[in-house]
Amino acid sequence: MKISVDEDRCRGHGMCLTLCPDLFELSDDGYAVATSARVPAHLESTATDAVANCPEQAIVITDN
Repeated sequence: MKISVDEDRCRGHGMCLTLCPDLFELSDDGYAVATSARVPAHLESTATDAVANCPEQAIVITDN
């Protein structure tokens, strides 16, 4: 599973960082970025939660 943040859609709400701090961080501009493209198996559930709770639907998960 891979994860990415659409930087054009992200508005910096930080829900992803709150739900899954192991996969996201905020850029210097205050927008979310994925810290790793690949999601470890033990974080798949929280990554899915981050996608579901993103107000801007800026997070995308794809299969390998």
